[in-house]
Amino acid sequence: MAQYQAFSKQIPLLYFILVTNMISLCWTHWHLAPALLTRDLSGGFIFLCVIRTGLWWWRRKQPIDAATAYRRLRSTNWLAAPIAVFCSFWSLSLLPYGDAYHRAHVAFFMAITVVGCIFCLMNLRSAAFIVAIIVNVAITVFFVATGEQTLMATGVNVALVSCALISILLSQYKDFEHLYTTRQAMHQRKEALKEQNEAITRLSDENLRLANLDSLTLVPNRRSFFDTVDRAFTQARDSDFSFAVGVLDLDGFKPVNDLHGHSAGDKVLVDIAERLRVLSGQDWLVARLGGDEFGLVIDGPISREKLEKIGAEVCAVVCLPIAIGAGSVQVTGSVGFAVYPTDGASGQEIYEKADYALYSAKRQRRGGTIIFEGAQALEMSRQKAVEEAFLTANLTEEISLFYQPIVDLVSGRCLGFEALARWISLTVGPVSPAQFVPIAEHTGRIGFITRHLLKMALEQAVNWPAGTFLSFNLSANDLTSREGVLRLIAIIEAGQVNPASIVFEITETAVMQDVEQARASVALLRQFGVGVALDDFGTGYSSLSQVHNMPLTKLKIDRSFVQNIETSAASQKIVRSVIALSQDIGLDVIVEGVETEGQAAVLKRMGAEVVQGFLYSEPMPAEMVQFWLEGGQTKRRHRI
Repeated sequence: MAQYQAFSKQIPLLYFILVTNMISLCWTHWHLAPALLTRDLSGGFIFLCVIRTGLWWWRRKQPIDAATAYRRLRSTNWLAAPIAVFCSFWSLSLLPYGDAYHRAHVAFFMAITVVGCIFCLMNLRSAAFIVAIIVNVAITVFFVATGEQTLMATGVNVALVSCALISILLSQYKDFEHLYTTRQAMHQRKEALKEQNEAITRLSDENLRLANLDSLTLVPNRRSFFDTVDRAFTQARDSDFSFAVGVLDLDGFKPVNDLHGHSAGDKVLVDIAERLRVLSGQDWLVARLGGDEFGLVIDGPISREKLEKIGAEVCAVVCLPIAIGAGSVQVTGSVGFAVYPTDGASGQEIYEKADYALYSAKRQRRGGTIIFEGAQALEMSRQKAVEEAFLTANLTEEISLFYQPIVDLVSGRCLGFEALARWISLTVGPVSPAQFVPIAEHTGRIGFITRHLLKMALEQAVNWPAGTFLSFNLSANDLTSREGVLRLIAIIEAGQVNPASIVFEITETAVMQDVEQARASVALLRQFGVGVALDDFGTGYSSLSQVHNMPLTKLKIDRSFVQNIETSAASQKIVRSVIALSQDIGLDVIVEGVETEGQAAVLKRMGAEVVQGFLYSEPMPAEMVQFWLEGGQTKRRHRI
């Protein structure tokens, strides 16, 4: 009803705009265009507009019910398309008549009419959309088809302005809805105040429940979780009890969201939340912290066995298939636990320790459980020290490159070297890339490090034998923009190494963060002539179909499939299948992590041709590469 009342005030103005604009255009074309256009068609349309205006004006103060209001709005909706089509056809029919001024008047008529109509129909969005789409498509297509620059620019300009107006209309309509909803809510609140004290109490309790409930999964939300942690801490501190906090993160959720859409992602979250709610019963709390992360609060008595049992049960219910449409998807979960008072002196500290245990689980035991203990405490302390050292480090002086050979499995000939970053901090000593690269990405310095190391690698690879390629690792952040990729290309152009002898390695994680952007970045690198390899294949969530759709040149099978390849039939099947399928789609395969003669022999029987690993050499500093090439490689295994 509110929509009808607001809309009924605009209809007379709508017809006024149509009539006055049409009369103006008829007047300027009266002696130029046929009477059918300037008199007959326009006159009939104006007559109908006058009749409709009078009808709306006469009805404006008549009381009506909601059904009648809906019927009238619906009839207006149906009339929007014919009116828009007629006005577009009629005005464009006048375009051939007259000079440039008359054509400009036609363009002005269409532009000012569609703008006016959009504003007048702001309380009936569907009609406004219909008018805007029909008129803008007509004016844009027709004006562009004329080939006249002024008309083409006018058509595009009108379309863009209409889009902006539609955006304003949507905003205004939302404000209108919000205002109406607010007024209704205020009215309801006033009525609620008249109820008895018991009803007021029930309403207050319900509001409190909703404020602590996640709207999607209907389990407690982040606010409720931390309130529960604070209460558990207070009770445990006052009574000498213990409690545990757990943090669960879903592994593989983002690919589901990206590949199947947000509705599928929402269903995954809802189903998993329901499974966890059923599993927890009344024994412990499960809450959604945000995104694909859940929190657990477990009251005492707490034991390691109890937490391991709960963690195993949680991981088991998470990894069950979830029906999506005609098929199903599957994710896994990693869990981290921390216990009060063993791991901290406050609820917030216990949560932070549990979160770090989760971080460790995702790195070391993805899909499993880790309970915070001494090892994590040392790691956490070390991590903080590394972060502080990184922020003050002179990275150009402290970071260097080591090189690990990539060899032909049959002949043992060195085909290339992978450049591996090494940071020896003046304050904390050697730091692995697994530690400092995430810090560099988080602080925004990864781009600087990548460019610095690429320049260094190109300078050191100049004197390598012809045909020896350089394999260089890129971070996910290096692929996020075209500008970043162009900077890397500029560095290669400034160097003396043939682009065809350079291979950039990207990880599955980098690809899956933004598949389309990664594909565009890889395509840009390939256009320049460098190769691109997908590193650690098999550890993430990409598939061979996605690999096939990306212009890669190489695939590196992760070392985790090689460790037990001599005894594991599953590993052998996976590696053999990846090698065969990769060769079928034209990708070279490099198998990482070869450490024993037995592994090399098995891989050779499977058809592997290129390998890398400690069996041939550990990563070596740049000054040792030439020595290794000249004779060190004959030792099969060279430790530095």
